[in-house]
Amino acid sequence: MPRKLIKKYMPDEATLREHKHLSWLGDHLHDPNLWHLNRKSVPRAFLVGIFCAFLPIPMQMLVAAVLALICRSNLPISVGLVWLTNPLTMPPIFYFTYLVGTSLLGTPPQEFRFELEWEALTHDMAAIWWPLLFGSLVSGVFFGLLSFLGMRSFWAWHVNKSWQKRKARRSCQK
Repeated sequence: MPRKLIKKYMPDEATLREHKHLSWLGDHLHDPNLWHLNRKSVPRAFLVGIFCAFLPIPMQMLVAAVLALICRSNLPISVGLVWLTNPLTMPPIFYFTYLVGTSLLGTPPQEFRFELEWEALTHDMAAIWWPLLFGSLVSGVFFGLLSFLGMRSFWAWHVNKSWQKRKARRSCQK
């Protein structure tokens, strides 16, 4: 099952419960769905993690952890998937979401240059924040749902394949 593959790369549940940065979650960390790998919690984790990866905000992992608690999805997978947007992938992903936002809102894309000066940064962000945020939310929902459905389909396919192998082994033994 995919459970064995995923479990091989997941951190230990006890280690995460004792982690100092997760202590504020308290007793909420004792929900079994946050840690077990099953056909419901893993696709939900993909939905939450991919959605949060597209959010153009700081502390995406914190948002993913809170949403994982609310949705009762697998916490380590939800938080880990946020790292799809890392310093290397952020510029192309957020540029893509900005273009999606401008396209959906019917506004022309603004030209901007990235400069590490506060005045230039605030001026450029004022011009692009709404298309960026809207495009990020739309892309997050779309790709989150796509990954949710993809993971559910993969899980069902893998279980069916395992059952077929088991059935074939049993018929050979008779």
